[in-house]
Amino acid sequence: MNITGNTIFIPGATSGIGLALALRLQTAGNTVVVGGRRAALLEELATEHGLGTVTIDTTDAASVLAARDRVLAEHPDLNVLVAMAGVMDAEDVRGDFLRTAERIVDTNINGPLRLVAAFIGHLQTRPDATLMTVSSGLAHTPLAFTPTYNATKAFIHQYSESIRLQLADTSVRVVELVPPAVQTELMAGNSVNEHFMPLDVFVDEVMALLESQPDATEILVETVKFLRFAEVEGRYEATVAAINPAG
Repeated sequence: MNITGNTIFIPGATSGIGLALALRLQTAGNTVVVGGRRAALLEELATEHGLGTVTIDTTDAASVLAARDRVLAEHPDLNVLVAMAGVMDAEDVRGDFLRTAERIVDTNINGPLRLVAAFIGHLQTRPDATLMTVSSGLAHTPLAFTPTYNATKAFIHQYSESIRLQLADTSVRVVELVPPAVQTELMAGNSVNEHFMPLDVFVDEVMALLESQPDATEILVETVKFLRFAEVEGRYEATVAAINPAG
């Protein structure tokens, strides 16, 4: 992915990694449109940062299509989609977990599928396009109390690998961003957890990797490699134990 000169749509970018990445990409010389459900917050971001904005709920198929139509009407040169939206909640399969699990699946799997379905036709018309998916280090090494989240991110990883093969003869590159634990509000308390990667440090490294590795298929900051390569490096059980301490 080229680091500048793009027109980029990032649904789910009103806070956290999505917003931080949107602002860095804008500073790097890209036109950036962010999406979210809260109109008042979007208006704030437009006023404060000059970002393009569109209301979108990725759990609603009609909302995704309406957002697509508006984005493409206003930005027909759109060539990058970052499927950022996601939720993470704790759950326990020994109790009442199904409603939580279904909500996570609808957001983290069906949401990106709706986005890809909506935008892939247009992206293929652009001479240099990128589809960026967002998985997690937990796709490769599980955290015990977030089973559905882990599984949805494993889906995103394998889906990214698969559609990259299908799109190999098109102008669309598929790039998978693989975050570690980052200080955001994805779950309560994450933003102040001193063991997590500071958001600014994470986005600095992501931008440096995008610039230095324009043909990369996975964007892996150093911290996430502990999780990403646990199995292939023969330390899976030890890594699972390390992030899931007994008691």
